[in-house]
Amino acid sequence: MADKANDQLYDIINYITEDSSVDIAINYFNMIEKAIMGLEDFSYKGSTPHYSILKKQGYCVLIMEKHLVFYKVNEEEKVVIIYAIVDGRREYKNLI
Repeated sequence: MADKANDQLYDIINYITEDSSVDIAINYFNMIEKAIMGLEDFSYKGSTPHYSILKKQGYCVLIMEKHLVFYKVNEEEKVVIIYAIVDGRREYKNLI
């Protein structure tokens, strides 16, 4: 996971903890983690991004309730790299 995505995930979990509860934040984190870990077996289970610029750059996107997880698959190295986890309700194309 890229540093930016780690920071974004940390911010999301912190916000949920402050706004709701630690238990809800942990459950949300676990849901995101499970989806990301599932990319190991099904790399292309995500959708094609809405914005054409992101499509052209090779991003895939997982939709996780209000958040979008942007990633790329490196076929040569057989790895998935998470680049960003953003709120889908915001203008996100410049956040990646």
